Amino acid sequence: MATRTAGGNAAFHNFHNDYAHIADPNERRRLALAEIDKAPFGWYHIRAIAVAGIGFFTDAYDIFAIGIVTTMLGIVYWHDVGSKPGTINPDSDTAIKVATSAGTVVGQLGFGWLADMVGRKRMYGLELILIIFATLAQSLSAESPAINIVGVIIFWRVMMGVGIGGDYPLSSVITAEFATTKWRGAMMGSVFAMQGIGQFAAGIMSLIVVSGFKQSLLTAPTVAECGGVCGEAVDKSWRVIIGFGAVPGCIALYYRLTIPETPRYTFDVSRDVVKAGSDVKAYLNGTPEGIPDEIARVHDMRESAPQLETPKASLRDFFAHYSQWKYGKTLLGTAGSWFFLDVAFYGVGLNNSVILKAIGYGTGDTVYETLYNISVGNIILVCAGAIPGYWVTVATVDTIGRKPIQLGGFLILTILFCIIGFGYHVIGTSGLLACYVLAQFFFNFGPNSTTFIVPGECFPTRYRSTSHGISAASGKVGSIIAQVLIGPLRVRGATEDNASPWLNHVMEIYALFMLCGCFTTLLIPETKRLTLEQLAGEVPGTPQYDERLGGRVSDSQSDRKHPDPSHEEASLGEK
Repeated sequence: MATRTAGGNAAFHNFHNDYAHIADPNERRRLALAEIDKAPFGWYHIRAIAVAGIGFFTDAYDIFAIGIVTTMLGIVYWHDVGSKPGTINPDSDTAIKVATSAGTVVGQLGFGWLADMVGRKRMYGLELILIIFATLAQSLSAESPAINIVGVIIFWRVMMGVGIGGDYPLSSVITAEFATTKWRGAMMGSVFAMQGIGQFAAGIMSLIVVSGFKQSLLTAPTVAECGGVCGEAVDKSWRVIIGFGAVPGCIALYYRLTIPETPRYTFDVSRDVVKAGSDVKAYLNGTPEGIPDEIARVHDMRESAPQLETPKASLRDFFAHYSQWKYGKTLLGTAGSWFFLDVAFYGVGLNNSVILKAIGYGTGDTVYETLYNISVGNIILVCAGAIPGYWVTVATVDTIGRKPIQLGGFLILTILFCIIGFGYHVIGTSGLLACYVLAQFFFNFGPNSTTFIVPGECFPTRYRSTSHGISAASGKVGSIIAQVLIGPLRVRGATEDNASPWLNHVMEIYALFMLCGCFTTLLIPETKRLTLEQLAGEVPGTPQYDERLGGRVSDSQSDRKHPDPSHEEASLGEK
């Protein structure tokens, strides 16, 4: 238990800085961060997982629910339109789904950079506010003579996507910087695994809503006749399903807005040694933040900040860091792996309807049966492969390691997509279903989880969030390519008897992307049981060690590390 000093209040106590007697600020930093790295797993870790994880629950719910909602939108707004009454226009369906990914790219890059520039604490919660607002706006959207419902929903899904994108680098980096080294992978994996729970919740909510409106839905035998009471029930249903996505976000918002700044950011970017040391003690004591003596803090910042060996964040230092192949290849590996993964991950998601029909849950004789079967079918698919895969990763990522799980996942997915593609007309529906479930399992007990974990660990604090944002954005670019360019190939030459004649060739393309992911995986380091400082190249004797750090710098390099104020570059992270 940390010793309190006079001052503070019931919520925010002042703490002794156990290392105040140590003159070298670099040694004080090392000792303070070692306390976080070696801390036994406790409630403060569980709290960090819950606060970050609820965001991914909300993200997955909002993204996954739209697959069910677009079916309902087709019934409401296209029930007497087109050659297939009750079916949303394919272009509109694709545009609505791609809109989220487009916004996500902007959010990942923007929030990732801002979190390194102004701090994790200042940005955390803002992305959740945007998600909540955009989610509620979608549920209240309506068509008018001047505005098409598709355009309104696309606009708000882009806004929601920006918020979802911000959640990726922020939640990953904050969890990593507060985690104990021994179980850091499990903590980050638990946060990401909440996506599976969010997908499951979307299916459950849809099932509840459809069951609640059962009598109204049964008034229309077909979707083409679903007007009046039936149409009103479906219209209410999709709005309730979408709107519910804001509820968990509202619950978590207070905790995100009050989360403390990570000590690593305070040490390395803010360069406030006294405040960071106090925050470490406060965090391990279960309180939001430490409040040190301000006079001592200001004096120490003036004296200690210039002595810190970690370089200041700047554009020049950013390019100098990543121009070194041993660091540049890591960014290439994380971004490339995420890109190749998401092409297939989101591409396979486009074919859920094929799998649902294979298990008898793709359609029904009435409007009620159709919506009920789609809801149940999605729940089955999530429980069969996705959720187990997430939690097997959580259980094994700190023992097997990130790199073996990712590489093994890519290899197995390559084989599975080859089986689906080259043996599509041989394996039948049962074989297709088996391969699909296995693919979902090895996506999540594989690269879908590790591509989120590794970028939050292997970069220096001053660029960790930006680098994670770049990696995540690369993945979403891959998902856009899958949905806009590769996905439509499956209906090439479609007929009434065969709606997806090119589906087998699309699967062969995905197999190639999974094989490429194997090669980019070879570029990333194994991060298991290594401290963030070791991975950042700050510890002598490790493969990532940067000789420019640790006081072992030449005169020319020293000029770069401590430049003359008159020539100092504009800082990315300087307060």
